[in-house]
Amino acid sequence: MVFASLEFLTLFLPAFLAVYVASPARWRNAVLLVCSWFFYGWWSPVFLLLFIALTFWGWLGGIVIDRAPTPRARGVWLALFIAVNVLTLCWYKYANIVVESLDNLLALGHAAPIPWRHVALPIGLSFIVLQSISYLIDVQRGTVPADRSAIRYGAYQGMFVHLIAGPIIRYAWVKRELVSREVDWDGFTAGARRLMIGMSMKVLVADTLSPMIDAIFSLHAPTLADAWLGCGFYTLQLFFDFAGYSAMAIGLGQILGFRFPENFNHPYLASSIQDFWRRWHLSLSSWIRDYLYIPLGGNRHGEWKACRNLLLTMAIAGLWHGGDSWNFLLWGTAHGVALTIARVWRRGALPAVPAWVSRVLTLVFVMLAWTLFRAVGFHAALAMYRGQFGLNGIGLSDATLVLLRPAHALAAALGVVCVVLPLWQARWDRLPDTAARRIWQACWPLAGFLLSFGLIAARGAVPFLYFQF
Repeated sequence: MVFASLEFLTLFLPAFLAVYVASPARWRNAVLLVCSWFFYGWWSPVFLLLFIALTFWGWLGGIVIDRAPTPRARGVWLALFIAVNVLTLCWYKYANIVVESLDNLLALGHAAPIPWRHVALPIGLSFIVLQSISYLIDVQRGTVPADRSAIRYGAYQGMFVHLIAGPIIRYAWVKRELVSREVDWDGFTAGARRLMIGMSMKVLVADTLSPMIDAIFSLHAPTLADAWLGCGFYTLQLFFDFAGYSAMAIGLGQILGFRFPENFNHPYLASSIQDFWRRWHLSLSSWIRDYLYIPLGGNRHGEWKACRNLLLTMAIAGLWHGGDSWNFLLWGTAHGVALTIARVWRRGALPAVPAWVSRVLTLVFVMLAWTLFRAVGFHAALAMYRGQFGLNGIGLSDATLVLLRPAHALAAALGVVCVVLPLWQARWDRLPDTAARRIWQACWPLAGFLLSFGLIAARGAVPFLYFQF
C-alpha cells in the first residue's frame, strides 16, 4: 500500500481518520500504532515482526541507557543497542552485494560461487534504523528523556505517515505532541492541502516521466540527446517523487496534530554544492551532520581532518542509500570530493566564482551524479556517461523517438516551471490579496489532486523511489 494508491486513498485513510478522530485523546497513540503496524504489514507480515522487534529494542535501549549508573556504562549500552540496529541493516541491505562481489572474485580463479539465497530488503528499514539510532544517542547525551511508554515510543517510531521513506523524524521534534496534540479543522485543511500538493508532484510529474526514464537508462548506447534527456527527466523525477512523498507525509502529520519540519528547500536553485546539501533531504543531511560528521571530529581538528571527515561522511551516506550496487558508494564519494574541493577553494583565497556560473556548475554536477545514482550497475552508468559526452552520436535515437509522448514533455515542462517558480515568489507575494487569488490558491491543489486520482485509477499505483533505500 502506498499513499498514491486507491487502497490508501479510498479505504485505509478514511477508515483510519474516522477511528482516530473519534477516539479519546489518550487513545490516539495506540490507534496510530496499531493502524501503522497494519499499514506496514500490508506488504509482509514477516517483516512486520522484524519491525516490531526493532521498535521494542529501541524502546528498551532508551530505558537501559537512561538507567545506566555511569557515563562509561551509558556508552557501552549505547554501542550495544546501536550495533544490533546497524548489523540488522547491514544484513538485509548489503549481504547480497557482498556475496555477489565475492562470487566475482571467485570467478577470476574459476572457483564455484557461494551457495546463496537472495535476501529481501524490508521496506523502510534504513529510515527505521536511523530514527532508532538518533533516539538512542539523544538519550545517551541527555537531550531527550527515555520514553517509559512503549505505546508512545512505538507510535513515534512506527507512525505510517513517514515510516517508509521519511522525513527522518527525531524524537525531540515530536516529544510534546506525542503527549498532547490538537486535532482541529485548521490543521486538517492545511494538512490536506499539503497532501494534495504532494500527490500532484508525485503523480503528474514523477510518475509520468518514469516509463521514459526506464527506457533511456536501459539503452546500450544512448546518444548525447538521449542521455541528457534521460538525465534531465530523472533529475525532475527524483525530486518530485521524493519531495512529493515528504509533502504528503508532512500533510498527513499535520492532519493528525504533528508538525514535521520541511524536508526540501528548492535544492535545484542551490548556489553551491554546500548549499545543495543545505536544501536537499534536510532530515538526512542534518542527521549525518549531527550523528556522523560532528562525532567524527567535524572541522574541529584542522583542515586536513575536516576534508577527511567530509569524504568519509558522504561515502557512508552514499552507501546508506543502496545495497544492490556500488554506484551509491561512488555517488556519495563524488559528493564528498565536490564538497572538499569547494571547501578548499573557499578557504584558499582563490578567485570567487560568479553566482550564476556557480549555480550552473552545481546543477550540472548534481545531474551527472544522479546518472550514477540511477544507473543499474557501473557499466550502465559508463554507457550513460559516454552518451552525455557525445561518444555515441548526438541526435535522439529511434528508440527514444518511438517512446516519446506529448505527456512526457508536459510533465517535464510542469516540473521545470515548479522548480524555477520560487525565483518569482517575491513578485507573487506583492500582488494584491484579491478574492480571485485566494480562490486560485485554494482550488489548484484540489484540481491537481483530482487529476492525479484519475491517473492512479487509470494506470495504477507507482511505488515511491525511496522505498528501495
